[in-house]
Amino acid sequence: MDERGAHHVQSLERGLAVIKAFSSGAPELTLSDVARVTGLTRAAARRFLLTLVDLGYVRTDGKYFSLTARVLELGYAFLSSMTLPEVAQPHLERLSAEVRESCSVSVLEGTDIVYVARVAVSRIMTVTISLGTRFPAHATSMGHVLLAGLDEDGLSRYLENAALDRLTANTLTSPDTLREELEKVRRQGWALVDQELEEGLRSVAAPVRDRTGAVVAAMNVSTHASRTTRESVRDEMLPPLLAAAKRIEDDLAVAPAQARRG
Repeated sequence: MDERGAHHVQSLERGLAVIKAFSSGAPELTLSDVARVTGLTRAAARRFLLTLVDLGYVRTDGKYFSLTARVLELGYAFLSSMTLPEVAQPHLERLSAEVRESCSVSVLEGTDIVYVARVAVSRIMTVTISLGTRFPAHATSMGHVLLAGLDEDGLSRYLENAALDRLTANTLTSPDTLREELEKVRRQGWALVDQELEEGLRSVAAPVRDRTGAVVAAMNVSTHASRTTRESVRDEMLPPLLAAAKRIEDDLAVAPAQARRG
């Protein structure tokens, strides 16, 4: 028998079980489905689901329930509590010194990318970028890398929720065109975005993967179009970027062991 300590909060355990009942294979569930998967009574499952609706983590059309993008905040909090920014920072500094351009690391939260680490060489955008800055994923190189790392269900949910606004003449606003670009990114392992977020801004991004091969973050080099060409970005900045991303992956792979030893 699984004995619980006096500290154990059963309602928290059940609430988390309700969230975990949803998956890529079952993105929408009825009340009966949730009760069956979790082993809860229908009345209990209903209370937990409606509480999650009130908190913004679940939506419902009256019959089916599904998770909202806000659930990603839980994953982002976990990622932030790990050593990703600390691990990435020295590699960003080394890469920035090598290519003499600004470099960043971001994660996907909902339909946006969120900056978690950055080294700025010069200001090349009209807005100031700091940790926590958000940009729409569809118009950024890091966003393309992160979206390319989603499975088909995850990408479909993204396209259902995202507003593919035209930010410049080059922004990809068609779901089909974006899907084609993401397939290309998935095949080649990197993304180059040319003035899709802002006129004059070019950037190239690479994925940062965990030990299972899942894309957990993206790393980029950004530059002004007046200083570089697409070819120079690809030929001169991409190789050191890919090498830096690999070094971050290697460090992340051993970080948990180091933390245990600490």
